[in-house]
Amino acid sequence: MKFILALDQGTTSSRAILFNHDGGIVAVAQKEFKQIFPKPGWVEHDAQEIWATQAGVASEVLHKARAKAEDVAAIGITNQRETAVVWDRKTGKPICNAIVWQDRRTAPVCDKLRARKLDKLIQRKTGLVIDAYFSATKVQWILQNVKGAKARAAKGELAFGTIDSWLLWNLTGGEVHATDVSNASRTMLYDIRKGDWDDELLKLFGIPRSMLPEVKDSSGIFGETTLLGGSIPVAGIAGDQQAALFGQVCTQPGMVKNTYGTGCFMLMNTGTKPIASKNKLLTTVAWRINGKTEYALEGSVFIAGAAIQWLRDGLGIIKKSPDVEPLAASVPDTGGVYLVPAFAGLGAPHWDAYARGTLVGMTRGTTAAHIARAALEGIALQVMDILKAMEADAGIKLKELGVDGGACVNNLLMQMQCDLLGVPTLRPKINETTALGAAFLAGLAVRFWNNQAQIAKQWQVDKKFKPAMKAAARTKITSGWNRALSRAKAWEES
Repeated sequence: MKFILALDQGTTSSRAILFNHDGGIVAVAQKEFKQIFPKPGWVEHDAQEIWATQAGVASEVLHKARAKAEDVAAIGITNQRETAVVWDRKTGKPICNAIVWQDRRTAPVCDKLRARKLDKLIQRKTGLVIDAYFSATKVQWILQNVKGAKARAAKGELAFGTIDSWLLWNLTGGEVHATDVSNASRTMLYDIRKGDWDDELLKLFGIPRSMLPEVKDSSGIFGETTLLGGSIPVAGIAGDQQAALFGQVCTQPGMVKNTYGTGCFMLMNTGTKPIASKNKLLTTVAWRINGKTEYALEGSVFIAGAAIQWLRDGLGIIKKSPDVEPLAASVPDTGGVYLVPAFAGLGAPHWDAYARGTLVGMTRGTTAAHIARAALEGIALQVMDILKAMEADAGIKLKELGVDGGACVNNLLMQMQCDLLGVPTLRPKINETTALGAAFLAGLAVRFWNNQAQIAKQWQVDKKFKPAMKAAARTKITSGWNRALSRAKAWEES
């Protein structure tokens, strides 16, 4: 068998990538799907459209490569995490739209949980801070607001899953309702030390255990699909950021990667011991392979690439996303302009659901180029905030940063990032490391690759960025950023 098929189900598109034995990309197919915004701060997806687009690109990528099902050794799934789908076990139909990880409708519920001083309990068990970002309050909202859902859930008629579980259910024709540990650890319902759903938390959120998927290793056979013209095992699942960590071969404690997608996600491998964060980062499961669990510290920036989409679709100052680089490069600096892209609140280490996007420091001389440059700088500065918190938690000084994701092809952004962190930044030859990580996990399970050492040999550097900014300039930019952040925070409450 020649290939591993990775299904990369993201926030704005579904992709399928076919990898060969050298970890090289053979073919890619991608399809965007609709973003639904019923109210300010609400974000939904049609789960059936997600499945249709994902199944469509899986067939398309095989057709592009002139490959058949028998050429594919296994399928690996990686997915947008925390997005909650609830469906009818009999019909397989969702009972409402999926509530997306970016959705803020349950922020008031989270406020009440914090007021009840439940944050320490939840952090101890799940490694997470209380936030609307995670799945638990989304499922709770669905059960309380969709007519008849609570009663049907109590009877065992409904299933809940993050997107990986939803895809797996459909791939296996409703035979398998499962997830992996990395996705389970993002629900705010899973005890990451005991390795099981937590009954106390299920009771707290009013979610019956019968709704939940079985939790399995990230690498291993989940089930078989016959939808692509022959039987193929689904043999690897990991949430997108954990998959990227694995795809970047960050398999030793202290290794860090940052993914630049719709949001930005920085993870540090901390080995077999979970580190409790004192700086509002998340302690999360990285993966479980052959029953051995490894952990990571994670910081999440909600809006990264989405800020560039906003320049394109909201402001119309660029026609397509890659146009942002030459526009931003046409000015030497931002002219004192800061863009805090808190369109969906602020993630780590601030965790402010009521922050909103802020553009400050403009003068009559401000141009579209200054705003474009401020958007890129705003992404890099959010990442800088996370790294400082991560170094403090782990007691490890970063030596270098591995980068991946769509926006890492932007050389100006990568140089900004490198300058603001003051450490070398490495971009790999294959920046599709999220899909690659899912492929590696699936390939290990079916012995397409023998071991992690064989996988590590395939990672190659495309470009190394070296810091060129003077410390004084970095301090000045950081100081202005902190002032801009103070204007964006708690905006909704005032």
